[in-house]
Amino acid sequence: MLTPQWLDQLRTRITLSALIGRSTRLTKAGREFKACCPFHNEKSPSFTVNDEKGFYHCFGCGAHGDAIRWMTDHQGLSFMDAVKELAAEAGMDVPAPDPRAAKAAEKRDTLHDVMAAAQGWFVQNLSSPGGESARAYLATRGFDAHTLQRFGFGYAPEGRQAMKEALGKFPEAMLIEAGLRIEVENRDPYDRFRGRLMLPIEDARGRVIAFGGRILTKEKTDAPKYLNSPDTPLFDKGRTLYNLHRAAPAARQSGRMVVVEGYMDVVAMAAAGIGECVAPLGTALTEQQIEMLWRHVEMPILCFDGDAAGQRAAMRAVTRALPLLRPAHSLRIVRLPEGLDPDDLIKQRGARAMEEILGAAKSLIEVLWEVERDAQTLSTPEDKAGLKARLMAHVDSIQNSDIASLYRRELQDRYSEFAFPKRESRWQQGGSNGFRPNQPRGGQQRGNGRWQPQPESTPESLERLRRAAAGGSRDALSAAVLAGLIHWPAQIRRHAEALARTPGLDPRFGLLLDCCQGHEAVETDRLATILVENGLEIPGTAEYSGLRFGFLNTETGADQAGEDLAQAVDLLVERPILDAALAQATARFESELSEEAFADQQRLLKRKLEFDSRLRQMATRQVASS
Repeated sequence: MLTPQWLDQLRTRITLSALIGRSTRLTKAGREFKACCPFHNEKSPSFTVNDEKGFYHCFGCGAHGDAIRWMTDHQGLSFMDAVKELAAEAGMDVPAPDPRAAKAAEKRDTLHDVMAAAQGWFVQNLSSPGGESARAYLATRGFDAHTLQRFGFGYAPEGRQAMKEALGKFPEAMLIEAGLRIEVENRDPYDRFRGRLMLPIEDARGRVIAFGGRILTKEKTDAPKYLNSPDTPLFDKGRTLYNLHRAAPAARQSGRMVVVEGYMDVVAMAAAGIGECVAPLGTALTEQQIEMLWRHVEMPILCFDGDAAGQRAAMRAVTRALPLLRPAHSLRIVRLPEGLDPDDLIKQRGARAMEEILGAAKSLIEVLWEVERDAQTLSTPEDKAGLKARLMAHVDSIQNSDIASLYRRELQDRYSEFAFPKRESRWQQGGSNGFRPNQPRGGQQRGNGRWQPQPESTPESLERLRRAAAGGSRDALSAAVLAGLIHWPAQIRRHAEALARTPGLDPRFGLLLDCCQGHEAVETDRLATILVENGLEIPGTAEYSGLRFGFLNTETGADQAGEDLAQAVDLLVERPILDAALAQATARFESELSEEAFADQQRLLKRKLEFDSRLRQMATRQVASS
């Protein structure tokens, strides 16, 4: 029995370019081969062969197929003769024929004849007087004649027995098996599609295997707006993507595949010049359909309507894709503006607007985070814990361990940033040292831009300030930046916000920020005087020995000093964040003793060493450049 698995194995053992190259001159073009099409006369090459995909395709005449199709269409062999010849070349034994499988294949071929006849009848009806309502509807969609012909629009007339009369050469049992007629107990069979605009649904070879019909009468509220064929021996809706046979060649040119919600969306996109577009058929995107998409592109784009149903469809696709993820294969997702489908958007804003939206597609992990974060109000610790539990449940469904680990880390980082936002620094809220921007510091008040002692200042308050300074972070980098800001006071305002948000800094920074907030830069001498008046030391070279930054050199120009100082401030701001993360990772490792916690700690230790090395290199480089 020639199972699909056996045929796939046969195809993988045949190098398609070598097979076709025996009779057609091929030229290497990137990852493909090109040639003048052997199926029609042409002067410039439009025929391509892709060994990775296992298909050939002509963009001129539409010829398309695999190794077996090449042997039947170009070499003129029957299907079985083609299989036998390729199997001999691949060193494979052809399985013994199964009578039941042969009979099923014969039945499929016969049903293809039924579907082809039905399609011809639907197309004929569209141009008849009875198809006026369908033509009127198509006129409202604005599709041109080429689009109508390309997609095979037709019309199913009213009448419960119209198809039986038109396709009378086929037994009624075949019409029922093909899904064209409905059989019910104790009643005569009747036509499935009546009074509907019809679209053929084709397989990967372009053969009609099913139909979709849109109702044309608004008053008919007891029938579904869209009706598809049921599953038949030809049609499995969970394993079929509408328009794939046309979209696949276009996707190989553009490098993308777009999935929309319905087949009318596909037609609208194609009419706007976006031909690499497919749609599922009345169901959410299935695992089999995702795998089908990945055979053609690694990152298909899912485009959903901007309503609640579109949101639910996006999440269903995400949850089905997560267990299937593998390296370099994922999904990207876009949501259209609320209330618009692809056709509406293109009509209102043009094809360029659709291209811009597709170009801004979000990654799967970003959509997963946003949907779960916005799923419900997160006002209590319990709500936030529920968010984390949902995110980790999604991660647990990912079968690839490397991808699962990366998703876990990324989502935990996003969750931590959301659930534990950075608190305002002590200079914004007031801390143990008593420094508060926008307020006079104890012992001084602002007046006309000058600092003057307050009458209520006491020796005790100044002593508290001195003790705070003595207990603060008095390291070489802090001292160097302090000295730099005092020497270049115009730079204080540039870095005020970043410094105010940084916890654990030397208290002298708070005094400098208060001095210059809301006023012109205070002169260097005045800053030094203010520090001394508050019992704080002016940074001296002994404090930052070994860090001879360029901005500490009196010969450095103001512009260069500003850039050098900015780099030093960046390091100063980064350090407590890195130190806190390292401390947290170390505590986690000590409590969990897990491999993941150990890897976290080692990664941060490495970053800490890199930070120290960068600090030394920056100081050395800036001195040399000065």
